[in-house]
Amino acid sequence: MALLTISEVARQAGLRPSAIRYYEQVGVLVPAQRSSGQRRYDTSVLYRLAVIQRARTTGFSLEEIRELFFGFRPVASASQRWRKLSQRKIAELEQLTAQIKSMRELLQQMMACCHCDTLDQCGRGILRKGPSPSTGRALPTKLPASLRSRS
Repeated sequence: MALLTISEVARQAGLRPSAIRYYEQVGVLVPAQRSSGQRRYDTSVLYRLAVIQRARTTGFSLEEIRELFFGFRPVASASQRWRKLSQRKIAELEQLTAQIKSMRELLQQMMACCHCDTLDQCGRGILRKGPSPSTGRALPTKLPASLRSRS
């Protein structure tokens, strides 16, 4: 079996050699064999890098990728590993989606309701109004003329 240099692996995987060294350093790739001080990889590293790249593009962190490879019993199949981590990632994305929706609603309400001339006015309005019922956050509102003259 022919061993590949880090440059050959990088070229075939579409990565920089520094990325491969980094993946070794953070523990998602097993350190390469050494021959005359140079890293040498068997072709299976390309499969592992393909999995790493797919996991990265679907939002998995390096810690989650390390768990994918090393955080399960050895008898756990790849599909079991992906399924468990994907369920967790989907729940995380659903929570983020809800947060984004709430932020969008708050921004839309702020654009519609804020008529303040200064940020101090906004701050007073936020404190006076209190939390928004839909978001739990306060909305800026224009202060009455009697309070605006104090700024």
